[in-house]
Amino acid sequence: MKPFFNLFLVSALLFFSTSCSTDSTEDVMEETNQTVVIPQPKSIEIEIMELINAYRISEGLSSLDNNDVIKGQAYSHTDYMVVNNNVSHDYFYSRKTYLENNVGALQVSENVAYGYTSAESVVNAWLNSEGHKQNIEGDYTDFEISAEQNDQGKWYFTNIFIKK
Repeated sequence: MKPFFNLFLVSALLFFSTSCSTDSTEDVMEETNQTVVIPQPKSIEIEIMELINAYRISEGLSSLDNNDVIKGQAYSHTDYMVVNNNVSHDYFYSRKTYLENNVGALQVSENVAYGYTSAESVVNAWLNSEGHKQNIEGDYTDFEISAEQNDQGKWYFTNIFIKK
C-alpha cells in the first residue's frame, strides 16, 4: 500500500508543478461549454486576409487557406476583447488546445490589435512589428481573422494562424 501512496504523491507533485498557470480551471470550463459561432465574413476581414496572402506570396511563401473552425475561435476571442474593452491574448492556450483537438493543428499563433480603421493599417502595423510579422511569415497552412467594433466604433482584431 505504501508504494502506491508514494506513486500517487509523486504523480500529484509532478502534475501541480508542471501545470500551466495561464490556463485556469475557469478557462477550461469556459472552453468546454463554449458554443462556437462562425459569423459571415466582413469586407474588412476579407481584405485583411487578401493583404496577408498577397504579402506572403510576394515573399515567396505559400498562401494560407481559410478555416471556419479557426474563424469561430478568432470571433470568440475578439468578442471577449470587445466585452472586456481590453486587447489581450487571454485564454490563448484554450484556443490552441481547441484547434489542436478539432482541426489537428500542430502549431498555433495569433496576432491581436485594436483601434486601426482599415485593413491596410492593421496589416501594416503587424508587418512593422517583428513578432507579429514572424507570425504572418510563419510556416502555417491555414488562418482566419475576426474584426469586431465596440459601442464607440473602435475595431478589435484577432488573427489566428495554424499549421496542420
